[in-house]
Amino acid sequence: MDFPWFEFLGLMLAFGINAVIPGADFAMVLRQAVVHGRREALFTSAGIATSILVHGSYTLLGVGVIVGQSLLLFNILKWAGAAYLVWLAISALRSPPPQPPEMSEQGAARKGDMAAFALGFLTNLLNPKAVLFFLALFTTLVSVHTGGQTKVIYVGSMALMLFAWFALVSIFFTTPRVRQAFFRFGRWFNRVTGITFLALAVRVALAQQR
Repeated sequence: MDFPWFEFLGLMLAFGINAVIPGADFAMVLRQAVVHGRREALFTSAGIATSILVHGSYTLLGVGVIVGQSLLLFNILKWAGAAYLVWLAISALRSPPPQPPEMSEQGAARKGDMAAFALGFLTNLLNPKAVLFFLALFTTLVSVHTGGQTKVIYVGSMALMLFAWFALVSIFFTTPRVRQAFFRFGRWFNRVTGITFLALAVRVALAQQR
């Protein structure tokens, strides 16, 4: 059986458009890049991409339909995601202003690669809108006749695309000139990112089942 390229390209286009729209994932990678540097931002990007594999897996198994239709499960995920974003907001607001590594001791305060990975993984995993998005994506753009192995390729390709996008974001925001521009904001950078996370938490809390 030939590979359904038309379906694949349509799916990747829809996913790619949604991926580049700024949201919690983008805000997290941006903050990691400016405050901690490229390595942490890349591991955070890898965590976000890995979360896509989880979303795709439960969607293919039919679990996503249960979550999408169960008010209780949806609300549990929604409030867990909102609480996580509030915690990120508080952490950002309480953090010292970002400074160049040679002028601060932030490098010594690094929590490690796995902590950066987990940060990205949870940011995406606890977003209830991701559940609804995957359900909508697969029910509207993927044929019921598409084989399971092909769907696995779809999910893997989406994870790779998302990692590639956020890797580019990580590289751009850790270039010396761009990063220095953010350093000049001082505590205002923390305030803006903190408020952004709070706004995203409110948006998640107000999310409704379709």
